[in-house]
Amino acid sequence: MLPLMGNCIRTNLAEGGGMTEPVSIRFGDLATASFLDRPNRFIVRCRLTETGEDVQAHLADPGRLKELLLPGATLHLRFVDDPQRKTQWSAVLVLAPDHRTYVSLQAALANRLVEQALKAGIIGQLANWDTKRREYAYGSSRWDFLLKNSKGRQMLLEVKSCTLVQDGVAMFPDAVTERGRRHVQELTRLRDKSGFETAVLFVVQRGDGKIFRPAVHIDPAFAEALKVAHHSGVKVFVYDCAVDPMGITWGRELGMDFS
Repeated sequence: MLPLMGNCIRTNLAEGGGMTEPVSIRFGDLATASFLDRPNRFIVRCRLTETGEDVQAHLADPGRLKELLLPGATLHLRFVDDPQRKTQWSAVLVLAPDHRTYVSLQAALANRLVEQALKAGIIGQLANWDTKRREYAYGSSRWDFLLKNSKGRQMLLEVKSCTLVQDGVAMFPDAVTERGRRHVQELTRLRDKSGFETAVLFVVQRGDGKIFRPAVHIDPAFAEALKVAHHSGVKVFVYDCAVDPMGITWGRELGMDFS
C-alpha cells in the first residue's frame, strides 16, 4: 500500500525504487472575498475582504453550486492582469458551509490532474495505461483521453469534475446534464461495438466525500445511464482531492453506490 499524507496519496514508486512528488497544482497568490450574488452562469459578484471593494470574478464552473455559493460565503480569487478579459478576477475556491472544507471552482483542473496522475501511474486500475492522445474525436463526441496499454488495447476515457458532497456522499451532477448523459450512453455503445474499452473518471474537487453516488434526485436520466454503463462493463472510477488555499492534490479512490 502506498503511504498516505493527510487525505492524499503522498508518493508512488518511481524508476529505480525512488519516490515521486504528489500530483498537485499550486494556486499562487489569492485574495479573499465574500460572495454577494451570481449575475449569470460564468460571473460571480463579491466583496474583497482587504479593501471592501465590490468586484466581478469569472467562474469557470458551470454547475449550479447552490449548496456552495451562499450569501457571505468565503471565496478565494486570483487577480488576472489581462486587458482582453471582461473581469480582472477569477474565482478559484469557495469555503463550504461547514467552514472547514475548501472546494475548487475550476472544473478544468480535473483534466489537468488526471493527465498528471496518469503520467505518474497512481490511478490504480489505469497504472498500465499511457496517454496516447488528448481531446480524441471518435463517434459523435470528443473524448478527454485516448489511452493505450502494453497489449495494444485502447481506452476512451471521459473525465467529469464533481463538487457536490452532502453528508459525506459525493454526487454528480449538481444540475441536469444532457451532454453528460449522452457521453455515458455513447461510452456504453462504443464498448459494445467499437473494440475500445471505455471509462469515466469523476474527480471530486474537495476532500470530505466518503462514497460516490449518482445524483438521482437531480438528474434521474443521467443516474440511470451511469448505472447501465457500469453494469455493462464501462469502467467507472472516482477519486477525491485535498484542497486548500495553497493548491489541489490528487487524493484517494472513493467507493461507489449504484443501488
